[in-house]
Parts: sequence; structure tokens; C-alpha cells
Amino acid sequence: MERIEDRAEDAAGGAGDGPGRRTGTRPPASLASFAYTAADEEKRRGVRRMKTTATGLLLLVALVYVLATWAKNEGVGGWPGFVAAAAEAGMVGALADWFAVTALFKRPLGLPIPHTAIIPTKKDQLGASLGSFVGENFLSAGVVRDRIHSLAIGGRLGAWLAEPEHAHRVTAELSTALRGALTVLRDADVQAVVGEAITRRANAAEVGPGLGKMLEKVVADGGHRKVVDLVCVRAHDWLVQHGDSVMDAVQGGAPGWTPRFVDKRVGERVYKELLRFLTEMRDMPGHPARGSIDTFLTDFAADLQTDAETRARVERLKSEILGRGEVQDVIASAWSSVRQMVIAAAEDERSELRLRARASLMALGARLATDGRLQAKLEGWLEDAAVYVVTTYRQEITSLISDTVAGWDADQTSKKIEAHIGRDLQFIRINGTVVGALAGLVIYSVSRAFGA
Repeated sequence: MERIEDRAEDAAGGAGDGPGRRTGTRPPASLASFAYTAADEEKRRGVRRMKTTATGLLLLVALVYVLATWAKNEGVGGWPGFVAAAAEAGMVGALADWFAVTALFKRPLGLPIPHTAIIPTKKDQLGASLGSFVGENFLSAGVVRDRIHSLAIGGRLGAWLAEPEHAHRVTAELSTALRGALTVLRDADVQAVVGEAITRRANAAEVGPGLGKMLEKVVADGGHRKVVDLVCVRAHDWLVQHGDSVMDAVQGGAPGWTPRFVDKRVGERVYKELLRFLTEMRDMPGHPARGSIDTFLTDFAADLQTDAETRARVERLKSEILGRGEVQDVIASAWSSVRQMVIAAAEDERSELRLRARASLMALGARLATDGRLQAKLEGWLEDAAVYVVTTYRQEITSLISDTVAGWDADQTSKKIEAHIGRDLQFIRINGTVVGALAGLVIYSVSRAFGA
């Protein structure tokens, strides 16, 4: 029987009859995608041993039938009839189950019997059915939502993250991923994107009213006074150090017909008045000039918010500043500085970035482990995301199954499946032989009991 099966398999493989048999036409890539491995060959040897056992049992039953029939014909009464009936039914059961098992993988004896070689000829339909089955029973919204809900991911994730070693591990993995992402990114591309984004955002937003509100608040809070104090001090000190230059400038601007001693006296007088004025401004918080500065800044803050001409001039100035190459270079170079700082912080386990990230993860884990509302919110997000994926891309997921099965070689598929389940299928033949023999014995005994 084993030799007959092998010859039938070779004949069926060479005939190429059946829509699923594409040997010689399937591209080599399809064979590589579903290769027959050494492990499969080992399992197939186990299948052959079970085939030998089942076939040996069939031959044994046939021998018993021959001997029992011979004894019955020789006039031996009693038991030969029961044994012959049992052996006969056992042969029928064995042959029937052999046909059923063989028909799954090939045509029995190579005969073109309908509805045989089911796996090779119906491979694509089986793949499509399997994909539909998975889509309907595993990728439905209810199944996915119930499964994720039963996992209680929120509490388990929180308890896991609350452990210091786990938080440290996650932080290290995130740091590695961050370094990798920053390393892969091209500085020129990122700088161009950052520069364009900042410029576009700055051009889109009018800065005048915002500056006016900020200046108004600064003046109201007296925040500008320290700046005025600094300017007065620096101006006074500069005037003290460069008194000769100021007097020379005044004398140089005098008419040519005035006497030089007059020019000198005028220069000295102007210098002394300037020095007195700056000294008073520096030392007197209530100096009128300071009040004038307050009034000017207050009026300017109001104009920035309400005066159309002032706002337009500020916008033109903003555009001119943003359009300068130096400003664009500063914006672009900001990315390089940020990138280097982030990479350095990610590589240093004791950096503030790593420490804060680790502490935040542990705090999040502790809260997740105890806060039921946060757990429910996280699990709800996960459920919604999973449901969205399976409902939106269900066809793509199931087509992965059907398309993959369709790409398998029919003969390789049949051999691989038989290698994995063939050993158990041979027990069907053995059971069929035993059950058939018992059924034949029962039927014969009942028939004899009723005088048939």
C-alpha cells in the first residue's frame, strides 16, 4: 500500500491536473516564501512511520480475513464466521478512511476522482475562507474591545512602570530611539523646515498689539525703570570719560567768525549742563525727564495697539528683520544647538532630561496602578485605537492571509500540511480499522442472534 501511495503521488504530481497545481509555472519566489524545511522532513518521516503502521494493520486484518474464511470453508464451525465478519468490516473501514485521508492531499491511486486532492486544488479558496473566518471572528470590534478590556492593561502597565528598574529600562530605550531619530535626520532638512515654520508663523501673526500690551504692563508695573536707571548711569559715566570729545564736538560746530575762546566757553557750558542733567536724572527718581519717558512709553504702547500707521510700521520692520540673512542663519543654527543638547542629555544617564523622564514614568506608573479613572481612560484609548485599526484595515489584514496562501506552491503546501497533521490523520485509519472490525462483529453477531 505504501508503494502504491508513493506511485500515485508521483503520478498526480506529474499530471498537473487540477486548478491548484502550478508546478513549473509558479515563480521561484513563491517557493522560497513557503519552503519545505528540514524540520518538516523530520515530521514527514514520522508520518511515513504511521502510514506503515496503519497499512500494516490493514494487511494484518486482510490476512486474518483470509485465514478465517479458509477455516470456515474447511468446515470449522463457530468462531471463523465471527472473525471473518470482523476482519472484513475492518478492511472496509480501513480502506474507506485511507481514501478519505489520502483525498485531502492527492488523488488516490492517481485517479481523477471528483472532490479529491482537496488541499492542492482548493488552496486559494481555503485561504480566502480562512481570511474571512479570521476577519469575522477575530477582527470584529466587539471581540477586540472585549479582549483588550480583559487584559486590564492600565493597571498592569502602571504596576510595571512603577518599578525603578523598569522605568530605567524604558528611559534607556526611549533615549536610544531619540538619539537614533536625531542622528538619521538631516540637519539641512530640519533647519529648512524650522526656519520656514518660524518665519511663516511670525509673518502670519501681527506683533504690534501684543508688544503694545506687554509694554503697557511693563510700564504700569514700573519694570522699565531699571532700564532707565541703567541708561542714565551708563550715559553719565560715558560723558565723564569723554568730556573732551563732547566739548570738541560743540566747538567744531560753532560758526567760523566766533572767537575760539568763546567757542571753548560755550563747549564747557554745554558739557556742564549735560552732565548736570544726567546726574539729576540718575539721582532723582521723580525727575521730569523720567516722567516724560513714562508718558512716551505709555503713548507708544497705546499706539501699538490702536494706531494703524504705527502697527503697519512695526509689521514692515518685522518683515525686514526676518528677511535678513543673519536672522535666518540664527534661526537655522538654533536646530543644531538644540540637537546637540538633546543628544548629550539622552546619552548621559545622570542628565536632567533622563532623571526627569525616569521620575515622570515612575510617577505615571504609580498613578496608573491606583487611579481607576486613569486606567479606564487609557484602556478606552487603546480599545478605540485597536477597533479603528481592525475595522478600517480589516480587508487589508485578511487579504494578507488569502494573498499569502495564494502565493504558496500547491505541492509544497500539501506536503507541509501533511507533515504537520498527517501523523494524527493516520490514527483515523487505525481507528477506522478497529471500529470497523468491532462494528462488523456486532452486526454479524446480531444477525446470527436473529437467525439471519
